[in-house]
Amino acid sequence: MLCTNSVCTPSRASILTGTYSHVHGAATIYTEFDHRLPTFPQVPHDHGYATALFGKWHLGESEQALPRGFDAWRIFPGQGEYHDPVMIGPEGRAVVPGYATDIVTDMSLDWLREQRRENPQQPFCLLVHHKAPQRNWQPHDRHRHLYPAGSIPEPETLFDDHASRSRQMREVRMTIADDLTENDLKEPLPPELQGEENREARTHRNYQLYLRDYLQTVQAVDDSMGRLLDELDAQGLAENTLVIYLSDQGFFLGEHGWYDKRLMFDESLRMPMMVRWPREVPAGGVVGALATNVDIAATLLEATGLDPQAELPAQQGRRLLPLLRGTVPADWPTAMYYRYWEHLDCDHRAPAHYGVRTARYTYIDCYGAGMGAAGSSDEIVPQEFELYDREVDPLELHNVVDDPAYAPVVAELRAELARLQVELGDEPYRGPDTPRPEWGPHA
Repeated sequence: MLCTNSVCTPSRASILTGTYSHVHGAATIYTEFDHRLPTFPQVPHDHGYATALFGKWHLGESEQALPRGFDAWRIFPGQGEYHDPVMIGPEGRAVVPGYATDIVTDMSLDWLREQRRENPQQPFCLLVHHKAPQRNWQPHDRHRHLYPAGSIPEPETLFDDHASRSRQMREVRMTIADDLTENDLKEPLPPELQGEENREARTHRNYQLYLRDYLQTVQAVDDSMGRLLDELDAQGLAENTLVIYLSDQGFFLGEHGWYDKRLMFDESLRMPMMVRWPREVPAGGVVGALATNVDIAATLLEATGLDPQAELPAQQGRRLLPLLRGTVPADWPTAMYYRYWEHLDCDHRAPAHYGVRTARYTYIDCYGAGMGAAGSSDEIVPQEFELYDREVDPLELHNVVDDPAYAPVVAELRAELARLQVELGDEPYRGPDTPRPEWGPHA
C-alpha cells in the first residue's frame, strides 16, 4: 500500500473520502478537509450499518469538520495526548483517565459488545484510530522492559551521506543525529557527544533511544489488535468480518539517517497494511500490484455490496478486492501519483514535491522554485529532480536523474507525471500565482 501524501492528516482524509489531497482539501496538517465531501462510513450508515469511530481524527475541530455518519464517536483534539487525554464527543470535551491506546481499544470493544447485544444481526463498521505512534513516543509502563537501548539492529543506510540527492533533500531537518530533541529522546545529550566530530557516536545513541521508545509504544497497538481479533473470535464474527490493519503513512526508522515521513522514498511512501476476511480472502497472500490509500474507500464500499462510484461520486480510487482475491485486472495502473505540499513550512524543512512511482522507478520533482518558506527570507533554490532505479538500487541511495543512460526513462516518467495530473485534476505548480483549489472555508 502506497501513500499519495505522506502526512497523517492528508492521508487520513484520503482514506476516508477516496480522494487526493487537492480534492479533499487537507493537503497539510494545517488545513481542514472539505466537509462537503462525504466519507465512506456515511454510506453504510445510510444503508443500515451501525457505525462508530474512536481515537485520532485531526481533520479539523470546527462544527462542520467533526465526524459525521457515526452512531458513536469520540476523538482526540489535534494529535491528542498519551496519558489522561482530553477527548471530544457529541456531548463535548472531557478528560479520560488512562493510556490513549488502551482507551481507544476499550471504547471500541465496549461499543462493539453493546451493539451486538442490542442488535446482533445488524452489520457494523468500526474505525479504531490510534494516536500511537505519534511523536514523541510515550510507551505504557508495562512495555518499558522491551527493546532495551543498545539491543536494536541498525538499518544499513543509517549513515547515508545523501551525496547524489538534490540540495533540497539533503537539507531536510529530520536527522537522527541532530534533529531529534530532548523531548523526543527523554534524555539530555551528553556533552561528550556534541559537535560534528562526534556525529557518528551521537547517531548510534540517538537511534537506540528513538527506536526503543517507538517500538515500546507500538507494542500497545499490537496488544490492541490482539484484543480486537480475540473479541471477533469470541462473538463468532471472525469468518465474515473484514478487518484492515493500516497505517496512514510510512515512517523513517533510521533509514537514510532520518526519522519522520513526508519524502517520496519507500520507507515514507509504503504504508503497512494487512487484511483478514476468511470468507472472501485466502490467507497468506501477498499483493504486489500498485495500490494507494485513495483506494480504501472504494474497496470497503464494494465489500458491503454497494457501488462506490454511485455512492461517493467524487472518489478517485480503485477497488482492491480483485487483488486481494489473487487477480490483477488487465487495466490496473502501473504508476501512482504523489504530492507533498508543505514547502519548508515546518521544523522538518521538507520541500514541496510531486512525482510518480512505478514497479521499478521513483521519479521526484522538487517543484518549489520561487516558493520559499512562508514568511521566510531563505535563499530560494531552483527546481530539482531525482530518479531512483529500485531494481538495481533498492535502497534508493543513488540519484541517476542526470545519467544519460536514463534520459529515456526520465522523459517517460515526466510524461506520465503530466498525464496523471491531468487525469486526477491536480494543477501543476507554475509559480507563486498558480491557482490553488477552492477549499474553504465552506458553507
